[in-house]
Amino acid sequence: MPNLLFVSDNASFAEDLCGQIKYYAPEFNILAEDGGSILDIVVLDDKPELLKEFRAKHPKTPVFLLLSEADEIFESSNLNITVAKPLQLDAFLNQLRAGSNLLDNSADGYLHFNRYELRPVAREILNLRNNEIVKLTEKEVAIIKYLYKARDKIVAKNELLQEVWGYSPDVSTHTIETHIYRLRQKVEHENPEAQLIMTEDGGYKLKM
Repeated sequence: MPNLLFVSDNASFAEDLCGQIKYYAPEFNILAEDGGSILDIVVLDDKPELLKEFRAKHPKTPVFLLLSEADEIFESSNLNITVAKPLQLDAFLNQLRAGSNLLDNSADGYLHFNRYELRPVAREILNLRNNEIVKLTEKEVAIIKYLYKARDKIVAKNELLQEVWGYSPDVSTHTIETHIYRLRQKVEHENPEAQLIMTEDGGYKLKM
């Protein structure tokens, strides 16, 4: 479930719009504050001054700027999406749904870490040490993407179960361990310098 952070000083507007998002787009988990959760989308209501701060903290997260008055400075891009108020609800909800896929469908969506380049749509990872391209499964891409969003946070096995497998009753932590092991074998080739995923405190972290 994508985490959506909604930031606004207008309590009544925030309550009304978040209520409509919950009703018409229940796939989003709406957060009222940036408490360290992994963010998939940020919505700033008439707060363009916060864009630089959120872009620094969440460089690969689409940020929606809801503005009462258009400003040429805040031109829309793949990551910064300007939306004029008053909103057209259906169009805005469609933009939010597309927001989760904005990065995957653009060059900005390539994730770079430890001399790797993950290309989500192509389901492949490029090792920049030797230019080897390795094909990945959908689950392997999802694992790497989630660990990337977590940055330096150690992700517990139960968290991966929820976010990648949706707590399927057919999935066990052993299944996760097997996926991680195969992913490492496929990409790292037992090269310590090419470490992909680290195991720490019973959880996992991407080597950045």
